[in-house]
Amino acid sequence: MAWVVGTGAFLGLMAIALGIVTLRTGWILPTARRHVTRPRLHGLGALLSGASVVLQGLFYFRFLPSVSWEARFFGGNALLFAGLLLIALSQLLPLRRNPNHADPSGV
Repeated sequence: MAWVVGTGAFLGLMAIALGIVTLRTGWILPTARRHVTRPRLHGLGALLSGASVVLQGLFYFRFLPSVSWEARFFGGNALLFAGLLLIALSQLLPLRRNPNHADPSGV
């Protein structure tokens, strides 16, 4: 069972790294580029989802002080669902159009 939690924690660290890269540079994985219209929301969602999985792994391996299982369960699920909601919104919301930006096609 420990290898499953360890693998999940590793993937959570990868999600955190991708979220940081997305927030700093706006770069998104090529498989998601076509769908994402708001990279900042996508980066925040990746950070929250990854943090949820990493925290659950840290609690499992007892690197963090133990809290009640209810706090771990509801806190972890709240972080995970908030991250997934932000990722979904980053793909469903329309592109922002800046009204102050000049039209490149003409005058």
